[in-house]
Amino acid sequence: MAAGAGHSHSLIFTYGTLKRGFSNHSLIQDLTAAGDAAFITACRTANHFPLVSGPYRVPFLLNFPGTGHRVSGELYAVSSAALRRLDELEGTDRGHYERLPIEIEAAARDGGERMWAEAYFAHRRYAAALWRKSGGRAYREYTKKEAIGYVRRKDRPLNQSFLEQIELFVSS
Repeated sequence: MAAGAGHSHSLIFTYGTLKRGFSNHSLIQDLTAAGDAAFITACRTANHFPLVSGPYRVPFLLNFPGTGHRVSGELYAVSSAALRRLDELEGTDRGHYERLPIEIEAAARDGGERMWAEAYFAHRRYAAALWRKSGGRAYREYTKKEAIGYVRRKDRPLNQSFLEQIELFVSS
């Protein structure tokens, strides 16, 4: 993705299934092939945040700064068209996730520069319940180990919305 005159882009911090090697990275690959996304750097959050798993081992970053760990992930530059597709995947209009600003730090090999990006946080309506359900345990990084048992959206029960699945998960 060429950033030049007339091209605006957003920086998106990915920490879960959108990362390389995970199930939703194919969307990033499609966006990259179309010229709507570009990998920038490996990075981590500048502040501590809890990263937990919800129903079906779906990763959720919780907007509770100062709790948890500095979370590792990847930074992408994306076009406005790509941002719309990511918002759709993350269900921002359905109350699944909220896209919010986050300060990140590039990997040391890339200069360790701090910058602002956006990340998809668990929606505030259920974030505290996810944190309680996790027992106060958070990951530093969503790895293959944490992804064991992940169920792709197409393989989840069709008779329940994702919000209903979250409600069942936190109440069990």
